[in-house]
Amino acid sequence: MSLEVVRLHLAHLGIFNEVPVHGFVIKHPRAGAILVDSGVGWGDEQLIKEWKVVNRHAADALAEHDLSPADVKIVINSHLHFDHCGQNAVFKHAPFYVQRSEVERARNDGDTIEWFDFAGARFELVDGDAEIAEGVRVVATPGHTIGHQSVFVDAADGAAVMIGDAAYTADIYAKGEHADLSEWPGQHSDRHAWTTSLKKVQAMRPHSIHFCHDVRVL
Repeated sequence: MSLEVVRLHLAHLGIFNEVPVHGFVIKHPRAGAILVDSGVGWGDEQLIKEWKVVNRHAADALAEHDLSPADVKIVINSHLHFDHCGQNAVFKHAPFYVQRSEVERARNDGDTIEWFDFAGARFELVDGDAEIAEGVRVVATPGHTIGHQSVFVDAADGAAVMIGDAAYTADIYAKGEHADLSEWPGQHSDRHAWTTSLKKVQAMRPHSIHFCHDVRVL
């Protein structure tokens, strides 16, 4: 079974290297649409102003692919920073697959906690690598945060990975531990774990790598 991955343009961060914010939909013939990351939410005006967010409704991005929020049956959050879980509540009917350690970290940090830890949010907590649906699996890639995960999909031309923030850009992915991160504060909270995770993904030899903050696909 080969699965299609489509990219959603969900936001733009004007302050942070002028980067896009992407989510992804895995079109699964049996499990239904699986959303990977939900972009930036609304309501925290200070954050939106500080980051110079140009925001977009997930429903509008989905509509470009003939989908609606109701079509999304599963949500996978690579991690729980504000630009990856901000519109989770749009999909409150779906379970959220997140690493257990990431939920604990995010709750302790408390930043934009209302965007993911809202009343009725249904978490499916994951400990390490796990299969989410046939042909879709999460792989623990700590380093950006302690509970970061990437998503591997069996696509028509080989394995595709939605790498989340395990590498912000194609250049960082390619150069790995030798990448110049001087303009990318926050790429890692633990450099050793981040380097190990990047090597882990590279060793799995994905056919295509999809980035949350880079329009290029490797």
